[in-house]
Amino acid sequence: MKYHLMIILLLIITGCTADQEYKGQSHHMDNKERSAKDYQQAITIAAIGDLLIHDRVYNDAWDGERYDFQSMLAPVQNYLQKPTIAMANQESIMGGEELGLSNYPRFNSPFDLADDIQKTGVDLVTMANNHTLDKGEVAIHNAIDYYEKIGLRYTGAFKSQADQDTIRVIETDAGISAAFLSYTYGTNGIPVPDGKEYLVNQIDRLQIKSDVLEAEKLADITIVSYHFGQEYMRQPNQEQQDLVQFAADLGTDVVIGHHPHVLQPIEWVEGEQGNKTLVAYSLGNFLSGQYELNRRIGGIFQFTVEKQGDSVSVHTPAFLPTFVQFEMIDDTMTNVEVLPLGNVTNQQLSDAKVHLEEIKQHVSQNIEGLQFIE
Repeated sequence: MKYHLMIILLLIITGCTADQEYKGQSHHMDNKERSAKDYQQAITIAAIGDLLIHDRVYNDAWDGERYDFQSMLAPVQNYLQKPTIAMANQESIMGGEELGLSNYPRFNSPFDLADDIQKTGVDLVTMANNHTLDKGEVAIHNAIDYYEKIGLRYTGAFKSQADQDTIRVIETDAGISAAFLSYTYGTNGIPVPDGKEYLVNQIDRLQIKSDVLEAEKLADITIVSYHFGQEYMRQPNQEQQDLVQFAADLGTDVVIGHHPHVLQPIEWVEGEQGNKTLVAYSLGNFLSGQYELNRRIGGIFQFTVEKQGDSVSVHTPAFLPTFVQFEMIDDTMTNVEVLPLGNVTNQQLSDAKVHLEEIKQHVSQNIEGLQFIE
């Protein structure tokens, strides 16, 4: 795991490590047993937006031997390795080179991407999106087989009914567990094979309710990822707001949104029981080949989960704006990398600091006290 080299130091400082173990459907320790410990525990969880690998991105990643995405992500690697758990939306299915790498409208990405995002710090990918079925059932199985081979967790698309029925729970050595659920509005009109609805979770309120209630039994917090909204719109629409409210009313702790390919605001939404749900309506693109300015700006969304006895809270939301930097040489995208927006120069982006301040205002307009990661 990514924290092995720091285990001894973390034991000294905090009495626990950030190493993780995938528990699947297994029940974690009962809250009554844990409350007897009567000490405070905390972890951080980070989420990034779309990994949407256009041909111009994977072509630039090719180094003659493999597709090197890690160097593209190196400038933000520290920000993804520090959190206890980091999650990403894998928008382009990783069916592998044997199926033929491909671009929009039906994507297919190389397995090297899975290796490199894992090395960069990603622990779990959400797979439910409108491109899940781009290369059919075989690509889903290829991707899952590879994730399982390297130990990268996944949710939202599954290899069997039993796999879909297994709620994804990550237990941490801090004694805090988190459940991850993922759903999409659709699959670009590509029909799901009859009897294999488990291949991709679609937004169905009955299923979401059942999954959230089960997740609540298994984990300390529940995080729902929705692939929803209107592309390129910087504000959530009514359907997004209604689905978020539905999740909040169920007691969901955090909702992470994808699909618009641009950033939408972060806010707290109150559930019907008076609970507060932390929401990022859209985290935009993290790594993609889209050219337009707002589609090149994404970010790392982070929050703290704290537990004391049997009381669990989500607090201290924070955000790092990011920027997909590249050069155009002879109409070819090259030197692609993801940079903290605060590090972008005026040579790379005219009036970079102005854009940074506008993004900060945009994502924080509906929430007080949002911290920005330096």
